[in-house]
Parts: sequence; C-alpha cells; structure tokens
Amino acid sequence: MARIAGIDLPRDKRIEIGLTYIYGIGLSRSHEILEATGVNPDTRVKDLADEDITKLRTCIDNYQIEGDLRRWESMNIKRLADIGTYRGRRHRQGLPVRGQRTRTNARTRRGRRLTVAGKKKAAKK
Repeated sequence: MARIAGIDLPRDKRIEIGLTYIYGIGLSRSHEILEATGVNPDTRVKDLADEDITKLRTCIDNYQIEGDLRRWESMNIKRLADIGTYRGRRHRQGLPVRGQRTRTNARTRRGRRLTVAGKKKAAKK
C-alpha cells in the first residue's frame, strides 16, 4: 500500500488517479508530477516500486498540499471576514460567494430548508 503525504492511495487505481486522492492534487498536477518523476501514469498503485514511491514523495514535497493548504485557505477566508468584505460576510453567512442567485437554487450552500405555512387566524364572531 502506497502512503504519500499521510494519505493511503487506493491500491487498484492507476497512479494518475490515485494521486488525486491527496488534497491539493488534481488531474493536471498529477500528470505534471508523473512527468517530472518519470513514472508511467498507467501503472497501478499496488504495482509501484519502492523507488517510484520515493521519487513521488520527494516531488510532492515541493507543493503545498493537505493540512498546509487547508490552513492557508481557511486563513484567507478568515482574513476576508475580519476586514469586513462582502465575500467575507457571504462566507460567514453560508451563502454563495461568487454572485449566484439565492431566490432559487443555492441548495449546496444554504442547505434544504422547510417552508412553514403561516398560522391562520381564527374567524371573528
């Protein structure tokens, strides 16, 4: 089992897809890393040699990934909220940040909300 950057990569996936399980590495960066290390992208994770894993680890150390990247992103969001920007307020309120409409849609950010009908008033006699 290959363990890179504290993440256990799935054994039966190709290495180019397996690297994307690391936070901060997408498919394009995965291709970039594999090209720099000379590892075949079609190789399965379980078939990697120890020297290939070592080469991948040393190359990935040059990138900001996992905990450092998460911390960096949360600090940027906190900075926006602290200085009172519009984007910071939208983050704090849990609403869409990039100008999307909220009257309909926006379910991912707002969540599912139940509508409650107004209470009917009793008829006067």
